Amino acid sequence: MKITKDMTIGEILDLDIDVAPYFLNMGMHCLGCPASRGESLEDACFVHGVDPDDLIEELNTYFENVQ
Repeated sequence: MKITKDMTIGEILDLDIDVAPYFLNMGMHCLGCPASRGESLEDACFVHGVDPDDLIEELNTYFENVQ
């Protein structure tokens, strides 16, 4: 599974809830809110001033190591 900019935060959390700290570290503290279910990773990064490519790399590294 590869994480992409178009995936929603909810989709990523559904894959493995243990990635929540990656989002919390970027300042996204409302992971349970409805917006997180429909907001793309790219949009969330834009709103929180995070480079989406950096976060995608971190998430993909995580998923490569847990499977």
